[in-house]
Amino acid sequence: MASYLQIENISKSYGPKVLFQHIGFNINEGDKVALIAPNGTGKTSLLKILAGKDASDSGGKVLFLKDIRIAFLEQEYTYDPEKGIFAQIMDASAQWTRDLDPEHLWQYELRVNQLLTQFGLPDPDKPMKDLSGGEVKRVALTQMLASEADFYIMDEPTNHLDIDAIEFLESHLKHSRCTLFMVTHDRYFLDRVCNTVMEMDRGNIYIYKGDYMNFLQKRQERIDNYNAETEKVRNVFRRELEWMHASPCARTGKAKYRKQAFWELKERAEDSYVSKQVDLSETQAKGTYLGNKVINCRDVSFWWENKCYLSHFSYNFQRYERIGIVGRNAAGKTTFLNLITGGWKPELGGSMEGVVELGESLRIGYYHQAGMQFKPGQTVLETVNDTHLLGRFLFTHDMLNNPVERLSGGERRRLYLLTILMQQPNFLILDEPTNDLDIVTLDILEEYLLEFKGSLVIVSHDRHFLDRLVDHLFVFCGDGVVKDFVGNYTEYRTFIKDYEAARKKADEKPSTPQPAVKEKTPAKRKLSWKEQQELKTLEQRLPELEAEKATLEASLSSGALDADKLQQASTRYGALLQELDAAEMRWLELSEV
Repeated sequence: MASYLQIENISKSYGPKVLFQHIGFNINEGDKVALIAPNGTGKTSLLKILAGKDASDSGGKVLFLKDIRIAFLEQEYTYDPEKGIFAQIMDASAQWTRDLDPEHLWQYELRVNQLLTQFGLPDPDKPMKDLSGGEVKRVALTQMLASEADFYIMDEPTNHLDIDAIEFLESHLKHSRCTLFMVTHDRYFLDRVCNTVMEMDRGNIYIYKGDYMNFLQKRQERIDNYNAETEKVRNVFRRELEWMHASPCARTGKAKYRKQAFWELKERAEDSYVSKQVDLSETQAKGTYLGNKVINCRDVSFWWENKCYLSHFSYNFQRYERIGIVGRNAAGKTTFLNLITGGWKPELGGSMEGVVELGESLRIGYYHQAGMQFKPGQTVLETVNDTHLLGRFLFTHDMLNNPVERLSGGERRRLYLLTILMQQPNFLILDEPTNDLDIVTLDILEEYLLEFKGSLVIVSHDRHFLDRLVDHLFVFCGDGVVKDFVGNYTEYRTFIKDYEAARKKADEKPSTPQPAVKEKTPAKRKLSWKEQQELKTLEQRLPELEAEKATLEASLSSGALDADKLQQASTRYGALLQELDAAEMRWLELSEV
């Protein structure tokens, strides 16, 4: 395989803080590499140097294979808020598309429209200013993937994406022949896309072929070997220390280099490897009582302008339950959290009906997706006036007077998490807690939450995080519909896939029963006659929708549609996906009865 990228002797520092120094590595054609390092150690800085957005302090070399096309996905996508989606992508791509002939330009435009549809953005004229954060991320990904570059450099590609978008991106990259270098905290995404893990640790680069579990095993072996070697060095050091303490006469004639080597040996002997990890042990809620009444919701609905975000929702939250919330971007998940915690007020806009009652012993800790609010110039120590706890969250003494705005995204998230856990809540809400946190911190946070003595509600697109922590899911289906599924996310996806397979089989043989689906959700009551008729209609309608979906996908991929027909097909495809999702969830609801 050809060498696509060679790195030699690059360094980066900010003031006295050294991020990395004199590092080098090589990436070959076809490699799909995930870069792992703690927050604040320079992952984003390294990617910017590779993409030509920043420079190495020590000179060095960044050499790409000649004539390969490189696409760079930054964490924050720069755009014109007044432009429509399609116009934004075309203008941002003009640097390389302006040299395309009409045929290749038309093919690029076709790929853009296809990807927008597959990412659930069927309206190419929608203004960028009206998009959610997840939708903006999908625009950025569309621009990158449509380029069909040889080498993708990606900084946290799954941040702010809903799970459907993550799974599409995962499938696209997995089957692509591209070369890839990315930073990600999504462990499932890493395992299914990448074939190599690169670790940046203590100024060095380590390469591990294989998946994340292999990385953990080999990394621990490396650390154990290093510490074993340190013990051997200490034995040598003790002998040399005796020699240094000997009388000057005993050292007469000894080589000068031995004295110099002694100090080098001393430094190595004192360097045992201890991984710095966030310590959450002292933030555990100790003895915080939570009564039987937690949060009771009765027939709660919410509209914003003409859109319904929650429709007739009733549920009594229980002590110690663990709920995961999933759904597409802009489905109303964060709005729901604000409603159940009393964060919505009439003056904020929108219209609410129903009743939300909070228990008297309830102490809510709410980790907002938007992150921590702080004043300009506010320091780490002014935010959390506890040096001991700050140290346990890896904020060293020389960081205490740093302004919060100068911290990396992951460091700000870590500081924000500390401010929430210090409140010792008994009802903990985490809205996208995995964004910007490094994988090691996520592992430790998961272990803490498994022992958390209280109720837990998590909004997340991190499938691994949900699988480890939740007992059941609130699935936001759109139009205010929320369904309760008992099980974690992988069990939910397996159930949906089993249902789809059974439905296709039933379509081939209409008289064939579907025992697997029926056994999954035993009947609790008999369906009314009206519900029976609705269920029959859905079982007839769903195969028709699937057939139309397959036809549209074939048309969109054919390259034979003109611009008008392509626009019509893309618009219909987006509407069809929403109709199909709603029909599937209604079928699921009726089948559970």
